[in-house]
Amino acid sequence: MQIPFLTQLQTLTGPTVNKIVGAGPAGSARAAAEQQLQHVLHGLPELLAAAVGDIASGQLLASYTTAREFNPAKIIGFNAEVIRQQRQAMQALHLPPEEQLTELLITLRTQLHLLRLLPDGQRFLYVAVDCRDTNLGIAREVMRTCET
Repeated sequence: MQIPFLTQLQTLTGPTVNKIVGAGPAGSARAAAEQQLQHVLHGLPELLAAAVGDIASGQLLASYTTAREFNPAKIIGFNAEVIRQQRQAMQALHLPPEEQLTELLITLRTQLHLLRLLPDGQRFLYVAVDCRDTNLGIAREVMRTCET
């Protein structure tokens, strides 16, 4: 049951947990982002957080988290900047045009954070998983299969 007061109160305490939440205006980009997160959640039910963001603006389109300390709205902007910086580094290397950035992996002691560019080149998928729960190969494959 949706009670407006409780819903508003929950947003003041941090991100909504264990629920896919769209951000920004409703539209096809937001619906596609929510559908991609459904696919990721189906393939990686033990993930810590997932989000879809716009690279140019750093804006969040949809998110899912299992813990309030993971705030995808904040994280997505920083990750968009990481992608923009990596693209500049690749340009500085003068790589051939067929060499395109597809994903980035950030390895922490107990977590893996993966950033995968979506086929349009304008959006990316972010997933955070616990190393003890998820294999890197499985996480990469789930992310790859939700590109379509």
